[in-house]
Amino acid sequence: MDQITFHYDTVLSDVHLLLPNSRHLMARLNRVGQPVFISRFRILWDGAKQHTCDLGSPCGGEELDRDTQEESGRGDARGSETGADAGADGGEDGGEDRGADRGVEPPLDEDGDLEVPRRPRQRLPERDRDMVYPIILSQARREEEEEDEEEECPRDVIRIEHTMATPLEDVGKQVWRGAFLLADLILSQPTTFRGATVLELGAGTGLTSVVMATVAKTVYCTDVGEDLLSMCQKNVTLNRHLMEPAGGEVRVRLLDWLRHDLCTGGQATRTHTHTHFEKHTHMMLNHGLSADLSSSSPFISCFSDADAEFGWTEDEVADLHDNTTIIIAADVCYDDDLTDALFRTLYRICNNLRLPCTTYLSIEKRLNFTLRHLDISCEAYDHFRHCLCEMQELKDGRTCFTVEQVKPSFPQCLLYERIEQLELWKVTAVPV
Repeated sequence: MDQITFHYDTVLSDVHLLLPNSRHLMARLNRVGQPVFISRFRILWDGAKQHTCDLGSPCGGEELDRDTQEESGRGDARGSETGADAGADGGEDGGEDRGADRGVEPPLDEDGDLEVPRRPRQRLPERDRDMVYPIILSQARREEEEEDEEEECPRDVIRIEHTMATPLEDVGKQVWRGAFLLADLILSQPTTFRGATVLELGAGTGLTSVVMATVAKTVYCTDVGEDLLSMCQKNVTLNRHLMEPAGGEVRVRLLDWLRHDLCTGGQATRTHTHTHFEKHTHMMLNHGLSADLSSSSPFISCFSDADAEFGWTEDEVADLHDNTTIIIAADVCYDDDLTDALFRTLYRICNNLRLPCTTYLSIEKRLNFTLRHLDISCEAYDHFRHCLCEMQELKDGRTCFTVEQVKPSFPQCLLYERIEQLELWKVTAVPV
């Protein structure tokens, strides 16, 4: 794994590309056979500047290299001191010894080459050798995973399981700079989120939810895909040392923006939700937020059966709608259809919440050369800005949306490259 092989449909996060690990060690294979890595990201609680080589080291590889360098430096220092002492002690006899050395002729062979005496090679006793069998990579055993979870981790380190160089549909399994930007906001302004109930959309590896749980009361960490949600749950378990002191809780749940049914087991809930959905669909159609919105379009809540591993219970749905005041989403707008689904989801959630809600959206403006324009463009970013404008212009008589850009002037609490293309937007929803 020292070299990364790219395919035409492969996407690799800049976090993994520009800040490589000192050792590329695969931790296990996930359920679909993809290699899974564990990286460590250090939190700068005091805002101190660190070298970029500290970023993303997998389980102490760089610490080992640093210790080795320090040990080597101490050895060199000891050698210098020893040499100095030897020179001082042998100062009087040094001239005579050197003179004696010059009188010794080195052993030469008949051709005049230096003859070096060699140590006689001992013959090893013969013994039976075990048969060598090929080792097939497989998923880690449950016992090994539990041992990894119990491994002690420093208070300022986040451990994240992730994959590398995935197809576009699996980009959520990587770590992206947008998640770091949101994490910086949370860590630098903890009073804004302290004690809150938070919903994260498109959580991916769950890094931002883990950071949020250091200050918030409850974080609903949502995404789609059983394998991705399992990885997210594993990351929550790996970082209990960060969340437990603050009393925060992360609940990993399924939330699919591209479905419209509310499946919590109660027909009354589904009927009420569907009626509410049709009402606001009509309002959004009148204001042009989505041209193809209909009764079969995605619905915010796509909550799964409570009996499933990542399903919602009725109590959780009630808690979400009664207490949520913060919604976050990190770098989830890279496809126009998903961006439309995201804003439809935001609209419907905000209209169902009992309290005013503030949404923080991070996005990276990615520049691409397109044949259609024969120039560099940012189509995904342009569509995102268009949806923001339409949301602010919505007048449905229920909720007033205010959109503003947040300048990233807050301290950087995680080590990564905060480029100028990284942006943070704030959407405030207040009931009319």
